[in-house]
Amino acid sequence: MISAEEITIYPLQNELIKDINNTNDSFKVFGKIVPILQSGKWSFEEKLFNETQEIRFPDDQLDWSQYINQGDKALFLAYKNTSCIGQIRITRDWNRFCYIENIAAKKEFRGYGIGKLLLSKAEEWAKQRDLIGMSLETQDDNLGACRFYVKQGFLLGGVDTLKQAYNPNIETTLYWYKLFN
Repeated sequence: MISAEEITIYPLQNELIKDINNTNDSFKVFGKIVPILQSGKWSFEEKLFNETQEIRFPDDQLDWSQYINQGDKALFLAYKNTSCIGQIRITRDWNRFCYIENIAAKKEFRGYGIGKLLLSKAEEWAKQRDLIGMSLETQDDNLGACRFYVKQGFLLGGVDTLKQAYNPNIETTLYWYKLFN
């Protein structure tokens, strides 16, 4: 088990750019969220797949310097000793939410609280900027991620069935929100 004391989270600096895509490991797709809208409130059911697949997103190719020492966006990297084991990339969205562009942990470190630590760092960043909450999106077939966000206090706030129309494997984009008190 890893303790929080063993993890150090750094804001992105030039010398850390080389580590950003190290956390982009594959993940299991084993079920999906089926959203339900009743009386203006979203809920959902889970549907497990007969077969599990392993997928990996392409590495992000962004101008990483745009995330260094900026007031409206940030990228934080989690390290255990000198190994980068997680990241969270966030921006200040137009609606006063901290939008989570990406969150990832190395496969061998999933389930040890790295994601929770990174979300806490994002929440701290957002509150320093007087934002009202955090938001993110997932695809309906990323059940593991959806379960994680629900466990961290996120609520399903919306659904889009056209955003991923170009991708025959994705039916629905889900929008998750965590409001600050």
